[in-house]
Amino acid sequence: MNYFFHKLPEQFVRLLVVFAVIVGGMLFIRFLLPSELKDTELHQKNTIERITASPVKYAGSEVCAECHEQNETKKQGYHKNLSCEACHGTAKEHSENPTEIKPVAQRKREFCAHCHTYNPSRPTGFPQINPVVHNPQKPCISCHNPHDPKPPSVPQECQACHAEIARTKAVSAHVLLECTTCHEVPNEHKVTPRMVKASIPTERSFCGKCHGEGEEMKDVPKVDFASHGEKYLCWQCHYPHLPEIE
Repeated sequence: MNYFFHKLPEQFVRLLVVFAVIVGGMLFIRFLLPSELKDTELHQKNTIERITASPVKYAGSEVCAECHEQNETKKQGYHKNLSCEACHGTAKEHSENPTEIKPVAQRKREFCAHCHTYNPSRPTGFPQINPVVHNPQKPCISCHNPHDPKPPSVPQECQACHAEIARTKAVSAHVLLECTTCHEVPNEHKVTPRMVKASIPTERSFCGKCHGEGEEMKDVPKVDFASHGEKYLCWQCHYPHLPEIE
């Protein structure tokens, strides 16, 4: 055995000793613990009893629907998957005594901003705003019905939802191109962007209309599409909102 350890690198032997000490210490500590702390079934039972004993605070959206006709509007709106109590707070006591105990009615801009302030990590198409410049000082509910928060007018500019892409395009060689130069945008996309998508070019020849050799478009990079990029689509190598120029 000693011969085996002499053959091993010294650093590996030290690491092995440290690992053995840690494992041995954990086993020793576990041996010293009372049995009730090691009994998984007992732990689960006590946890369930503790949670069950906690007072019930939430009523559930089904209870809200029994009295509030706004639920019918909400079921068809963009907040249909949002619980009533996510905005109005716990409502168990209100459901038991509706005349004297009222739920919270969120009317401050800061509340809606928790979800709708611009954040690049949120999904494309999720409504986002800059609260500093978007109707400053006005409560959100002065323009939007919170149970079906459609905008009072359909956004006409792509950057209303695609702000990050708009900022990227603003410093690219494509800055003067309208978004509709490359994308077909149905009117339905402006209202239900997740259900109806804008089109994306699917053939190399689309970019070739400007960048192909022999095309009339001036002052743009030209390539021989017969040899350049082989079979690959242009945007598999070039990001169209910020295409590099050599």
